[in-house]
Amino acid sequence: MTDPAAAPASAVAPASASASAVLRPAWVEVDLAAIRANAALLARLVAPAALCAVVKADAYGHGAPRVAEAALEGGAQLLAVALVDEGLALRRAGVRAPVLLLSEPTPAAMLEAVAHDLTPTIYRLEGVAAARRAAAARTASGPVPVELKLDSGMHRVGADPDAILDVAAAIDAAPELELVGLWTHLAVADEPADDFTAAQLRALERCRADLAAKGIVAPVVHAANSAGAIAHRAARLDRVRCGIALYGHAPSPALDGWVERDPAGGGPLAPALSWKAEVHLVRRLAAGERTSYGRTYGLERDGDVAVVPLGYHDGVPRRYATSGGEVLVHGRRRRIAGTVTMDQIIVDLGDGDGDGDGGEGGGDGGDGGGSGVRPGDEVVLIGRQGGEEITVEEWAARLGTVSYEVLCGIGPRVPRRYVDGGRPEGNAAPGR
Repeated sequence: MTDPAAAPASAVAPASASASAVLRPAWVEVDLAAIRANAALLARLVAPAALCAVVKADAYGHGAPRVAEAALEGGAQLLAVALVDEGLALRRAGVRAPVLLLSEPTPAAMLEAVAHDLTPTIYRLEGVAAARRAAAARTASGPVPVELKLDSGMHRVGADPDAILDVAAAIDAAPELELVGLWTHLAVADEPADDFTAAQLRALERCRADLAAKGIVAPVVHAANSAGAIAHRAARLDRVRCGIALYGHAPSPALDGWVERDPAGGGPLAPALSWKAEVHLVRRLAAGERTSYGRTYGLERDGDVAVVPLGYHDGVPRRYATSGGEVLVHGRRRRIAGTVTMDQIIVDLGDGDGDGDGGEGGGDGGDGGGSGVRPGDEVVLIGRQGGEEITVEEWAARLGTVSYEVLCGIGPRVPRRYVDGGRPEGNAAPGR
């Protein structure tokens, strides 16, 4: 069996824009050119190792089918997901490239995985038995490729070092299966000074040597996530699995700037996602008026506020407002005014004299006041507007979390629109 990483990348059936992408004045904008560029940069950085694009969690909120297509075009040789359901969604979208499952499927899910040519990861004898049953049930001929995962110290999933030889031997003894990969996951690669990464790599090499002594050889060995690929050359091995870096973000503040400083990369990562909406309405409030649930935010002087149709169900946490969270309107930072609700936020626009935009305006409160902001004007939650930018990393710092959680937290009812180098695609509804 040929290593899945060497299989040719395939085309992806184009996705049509959903009705909500037209009807709802709030959207995520994903630049596919940035995904391609990041994939190409990472492929150069880690060569000759192969690049595996991690598109689990709907490609970290970017939309897995379209991101998969762009990543493969940029130089990724295969894809990885966490769940069988995610792999099946890629197959339904027309993705025919190799797809690695990062966790061992349940017996029922194993049947679907094998039937749809997804490559299971295995780390238990029960998983070997399930894969054998699934292989016997499929109509295709030839052994089913599987990968073996070692728990080298993260203690999440994977075979213990003292049990992995038994699992490997069971795979090797099964004519229906073929071992095509051996891998582990790094726990602290985003902390470059921590020597635990080197200890994990030594454990993986010991495991490879122990398997070889038994006559069991995995053609591909891999360990590096985005942080491992960027900061630990020894971790690149035969393949790297990049998720957060593919989307244009450093795995941690400690690794910010590492890619552009590496001559092999040839440039910085490009964030691919922006989050935008339109002002729903503008109303004029007097000094002392208080807004939203709990009436926790009070206006210090007369001014305008805007209602924006995004709330905590969409991925704007209530604590983003309490931590001083801002959005961009007319190229200026505007404070979220009070409690984030399920479907909406209120934004303090000021009054055009330093807090506001200073534009022309007036009006009756329903069409825009002294701030000059009117219904339909663009609001940017993440991304650039004029000379200002609000980044995913800023959100993560305010929320005391990581960029991964911010991206994955943007809810599924927010439409994803796709651009290519900043230009709307023919099948995407551009922002009005």
